[in-house]
Amino acid sequence: MRSNNVLGFIFAASLDDKIPELASSRTTASVPIGGKYRLIDFELSNMSNSGINNVGIVAKNNFQSLMDHVGSGSAYDLSKRRSNLSILPPYGGKTFSNHVETIYNMHGYIEHCREEYVLISQSNVVTNIDYNEVFDFHSKNNADITLIYKNGAIPNGYDRPMTVDTDESGRVKQFFVKPEIGEETVRHNHAYGSVLIKKDLLMQEIRKALSVNQLDIKRLIQDSIDNCRVFAFENKGYCAAISSINDYFLFNMDLMKKSVRDELFNPLRPIYTKVRDDAPSRYGLMCNIKNSIIAQGCVINGEVENCIISKGVYVGEGAKLSNCIIMQDTKIGCNTNLNYVIIDKDVTIKDGRSLMGFDSYPIYIAKKSVV
Repeated sequence: MRSNNVLGFIFAASLDDKIPELASSRTTASVPIGGKYRLIDFELSNMSNSGINNVGIVAKNNFQSLMDHVGSGSAYDLSKRRSNLSILPPYGGKTFSNHVETIYNMHGYIEHCREEYVLISQSNVVTNIDYNEVFDFHSKNNADITLIYKNGAIPNGYDRPMTVDTDESGRVKQFFVKPEIGEETVRHNHAYGSVLIKKDLLMQEIRKALSVNQLDIKRLIQDSIDNCRVFAFENKGYCAAISSINDYFLFNMDLMKKSVRDELFNPLRPIYTKVRDDAPSRYGLMCNIKNSIIAQGCVINGEVENCIISKGVYVGEGAKLSNCIIMQDTKIGCNTNLNYVIIDKDVTIKDGRSLMGFDSYPIYIAKKSVV
């Protein structure tokens, strides 16, 4: 299977309802992460690096920031003569609550594309994967459908997680929707929503499902096991599924680990993003910074430890920040004390304020707030 024979199809609003704080003014795909990236950057980069040169992003609502961020796709090498990036907004202003109806109402776009295969993926997954390995696995096994899964604990935010049980060849023997999860330390083969399928088979199954009012794509895949060759490919690299504000916080804290950064930001498969031209960050004479990631354009005059600081942030003198995520262009006043706090864009924290959360319950400050 040639990678340029695969259409990338990304759902931008994956689990919007599970991160209402972050997704109130934007869609899941455009949630800032890691100081300089958005969630969509990882999946778009994975597809571009794997040779997929035609990608459609299904938007639902609040997608203005997404459009501004991805633009024409030039940052991801998707704006050349034989490549394309499309934002697919709600048709006629109507949105759908399930993937089956959404895919059906996008059938004109899907069937018009020249590619024979479709790679469906979600925007809330952070990983660096070479999809060529998935394509080879799919072809080698003559599969009809290939699911991608991660072996590990299932994130708490999933109401109806999907798990798979496979044989030695990777063929799916059983597909579970909302299984008994048990303790958080128990490992499962969590199918996090990425599916490779032939385009004709996809539309055939979608039309069949609609004819019997089966609108749950998870049940649709479950019913296909008896009729199709369904296989599952294990993603053995680092993989984080953002399904709650706690998942979001823990992933950003994970970026402090060099092993995680080395795996996610592999120079052979770089993660691309929209470039914002800022001056280098400036550090005051009395600042003290430990184990933090700080983007360009910042002014740091206080103490920062275990923090993710985005572009254009100002930290005043005497401020103490620990275990915080600070988004773009936020102003933090002098002599403030912040611990386990997530601060959205364009927030002002006045002098002398103290805010403290916990690792399992970080405080969130909404966009453009004044504290």
